[in-house]
Amino acid sequence: MRNSRALAAVVAAGAVVGLAAPTAAAWAGPSNIVAMPSVIARGGQLTVTVDGCDHPGSVESPAFPKTDLKQIPGGTTSSATVTVNHHAHPGAYDITAHCHGKPPLTRPHAFTVIHGAARGGLGGSTTAGATSTDIAIGGALVAAAVVGGGVFWMRRRSENRV
Repeated sequence: MRNSRALAAVVAAGAVVGLAAPTAAAWAGPSNIVAMPSVIARGGQLTVTVDGCDHPGSVESPAFPKTDLKQIPGGTTSSATVTVNHHAHPGAYDITAHCHGKPPLTRPHAFTVIHGAARGGLGGSTTAGATSTDIAIGGALVAAAVVGGGVFWMRRRSENRV
């Protein structure tokens, strides 16, 4: 009786390991691709990180040339810094990661190329320099500082004469 229980436990454990092995093999390839920043201008540098690629590998996209990945110490993550082609058309681009001996992984629409510089700030300014409003505000602040400094200097000067 005792031997049959032990035999049943061994068979059950073998079945679990046998059924789990194909699943584990499927996880052995690259599992995630991250591109930062997700919106970039033509000619800009993009950092691509690939999880699950602990062997030498590369990343490629129609927007940049094939680039070798470098492993990040202490894990199974690799990264590469790529330069987006100056002739890349605006739009979304895929990234494909190739890890040695593993199936490739493609992330669709991993990043977006825009025409010109990325807009930032409060809603994305489209002017190239100071506007007339900016100049008027700056001039008023300088005038207020000059008047305030003059009043302060005159008060100090009158206190010294007393």
